[in-house]
Amino acid sequence: MTKHYPIAIIGGGLGGLTTARVLHTKGIESAIFELEPHRESRVQGGMLDIHDYNGQKAIQAAELMEEFTSIIHEGGEATRVLDHLGTVYIDERDDGSFARPEVDRGDLRNMLIDSLPDGAIHWGYKVVAVRSVPSQSNLHEVVFANGETITTNLLIGADGAWSKVRPLLSAARPEYVGVSFLEADLHDGVHKHTLEAAAMGSGMLFAFKDTTGILGHLETDGTLHVYVGLRCPEEWVDTVDFTDDARAKKTVLSLLDGWDESLRGFVANADTPLTPRRIHALPIGLHWDRVPGVTLLGDAAHVMSPFAGEGANLAMFDAAELALAIAAHPGDTEAALLAYEAELFPRSAESANDSAQSLDLLFQKGSPRPLVNFFQSVSLATEAIDVH
Repeated sequence: MTKHYPIAIIGGGLGGLTTARVLHTKGIESAIFELEPHRESRVQGGMLDIHDYNGQKAIQAAELMEEFTSIIHEGGEATRVLDHLGTVYIDERDDGSFARPEVDRGDLRNMLIDSLPDGAIHWGYKVVAVRSVPSQSNLHEVVFANGETITTNLLIGADGAWSKVRPLLSAARPEYVGVSFLEADLHDGVHKHTLEAAAMGSGMLFAFKDTTGILGHLETDGTLHVYVGLRCPEEWVDTVDFTDDARAKKTVLSLLDGWDESLRGFVANADTPLTPRRIHALPIGLHWDRVPGVTLLGDAAHVMSPFAGEGANLAMFDAAELALAIAAHPGDTEAALLAYEAELFPRSAESANDSAQSLDLLFQKGSPRPLVNFFQSVSLATEAIDVH
């Protein structure tokens, strides 16, 4: 039997959860359908800097600022920029300004999950088909791998880069941006990995030699979470057997010949296997014609490389703006979606462009010097503003 939901959100990530939460504060019910079998099915991992001009505004709309404040990683806004020899060029402390406070992604996700009514999230729902119902222009049908089928008047695709909802609106697919990451963790860094912890500092690390870099962050539990990033062909990842961890680490360390041992140690002494991640992005400025009863948010709408730090922030901000538009246009979903998308398209295009420019700033010959110059220019601009 097919069950009907007036508002169905596909994807229980930060964007989908924020949509449901803001709708809930307005007395509007929605249902989330999430691929993962339960909330603890995998470690969420990673730190997020939540910006005061978008991510924090979404949290305010969700009426969760008090809860958000309690999960902030104090000191996490600190930033260090090194070259491959370990020379420190930038070492900024967390100024406590609350402009971009760091939180653990898992803590943020749990905060949003806990804010929703019981039963709002349907776990273990893998989408296998999404289609319009021909007889009704704003009705869509979603088929799941568990054999269940639903219909909805408002289908919200919050299902990430490889969205199953996006094809209803656009034929665009994410494309490889020329950079791949190799992800790893070093647990209990302060006690077990003192050399690497000293290089990392209390917040975020950027260490570069030309088009190869190590990016990382100290997490709230003391884990050193790191990525080796490199410009490489898309198929390079397939030339390394990452199921053989020792051999994979040896291969990656060969790319770090001549690097300081404190930086090579992020690979050599990692407590987890290296996990390869190709970086993809949708075309900058992607938009679509209005299709009744369906829209997208977050990575489903505008996945971009992570180098502007906007992915999670935009997903939550999109979500809040969509939910507020729905609440502002009771009984007129199309008016809500038109208003939402009119702001979504230019906002996401600007951030996607910034992300692409940041990628080129980081991964270029002479790096980290261009990044150092950028930080110094921002610091000078801030000083000028303070003076005047």
